[in-house]
Amino acid sequence: MVVVALQLDIVWEDKPANFSKVRHLLSQAAPAKNALVVLPEMFATGFSMNTQVVAEPYGGPTEQFLANTAKEFGIYLLAGAAMKGRAGDARNKALVFSPAGELITFYAKMRPFTPGGESEHYVAGERITTFEWAGCRVAPFVCYDLRFPELFRTAAVANQPELFVVIASWPDKRIAHWLRLLQARAIENQAYVIGVNRIGNDPFYHYPGRSVIVDFNGDFLADAGDREGCVSATLDFDTLRKYRQGLPFLDDLKPEWPSRERAPAGP
Repeated sequence: MVVVALQLDIVWEDKPANFSKVRHLLSQAAPAKNALVVLPEMFATGFSMNTQVVAEPYGGPTEQFLANTAKEFGIYLLAGAAMKGRAGDARNKALVFSPAGELITFYAKMRPFTPGGESEHYVAGERITTFEWAGCRVAPFVCYDLRFPELFRTAAVANQPELFVVIASWPDKRIAHWLRLLQARAIENQAYVIGVNRIGNDPFYHYPGRSVIVDFNGDFLADAGDREGCVSATLDFDTLRKYRQGLPFLDDLKPEWPSRERAPAGP
């Protein structure tokens, strides 16, 4: 099955402009039906702490755009957005839509970027989630989560996902960490990993892109470089499962570790 990384130069806090960019890039890429297309963290606004402006309730403009776009192109669509919960608290979320335009699951970032003040504006998520795509399990994470391997191991203990997705706003000064950590998460969890970053500038950082698709050996299958656009790869899950059978490292994971994070069986 095909996965697509869509990286863009996000216009700061301008949702209509970013919706237009995404639709244009998807029209150019013409992804295969039922492909999994992934957009960056907070794709519609940039990594903004202005939650009064950027955070939306469910059913708002960003969710409507993602639902309509998934349905129009016949794709699974995973994207980051600032969302408001029932209590009004903002969370940095990854939303997943089916080709029917239905919200099938969401994940709230469990590790807000405290060095940048994110934890002062966004409430941390409380649980890991997975969803089914193309007969495999997929676990989404957001940016700073990547530095915490215990989150990925928790998902591996519960579900052994074949694919991990990391959406990000990862600045250029630490881009080497981004690439190496994505490779590490792929190798240690014997899984494919797709990491989707943005390009361009916001008022605080420069972002170099380098959205990549990594196989279970840690090798790069695709690299978007520093340009706006889409890259894709076809994932061979049968080969992955044979690899796991030949080297059953995941069978030696202990279910009692880590104990503080709990993953449900599914959405």
